Amino acid sequence: QMWMTPSARNLAPNYGSMRGHDAAAARQNAWAHLVSDVDNPDPTPVKIHSDANIFVSELKAACTLPLRVRASRQAYFLCLEGHVAVAGECLEESLSQHDAAEIVGDVELKLTAGAHGAHLLVVEMKGQGEHSRFRSLERRYG
Repeated sequence: QMWMTPSARNLAPNYGSMRGHDAAAARQNAWAHLVSDVDNPDPTPVKIHSDANIFVSELKAACTLPLRVRASRQAYFLCLEGHVAVAGECLEESLSQHDAAEIVGDVELKLTAGAHGAHLLVVEMKGQGEHSRFRSLERRYG
């Protein structure tokens, strides 16, 4: 469960949900856009009152997928399962199951799944005006 700060006070609640297998084909070796702001014209299954987006992907072994976080945006990146190599300008990092990273734009990364593939989640939102960076967060689970 995640909670997002709404874009304004006193808005009518807007809830949403979807079954994971509904997006199974869309997330194979690509970003499936699952959640977006009600003002975002992208057709997502869940709309919220917050300037945020949630994407998920399941990469097959050795498959590569780009991840771009624009200027004035930031993202929380989580490797749900598997292993993923992250490469960018002057950056080489690897994340395994339950590893996470904070990404502050403007940055373009190349994600490459390990030998057994990877299941990835990105929560992208308005940034706090910080400089571009990729910061791997400490592993949270054993």
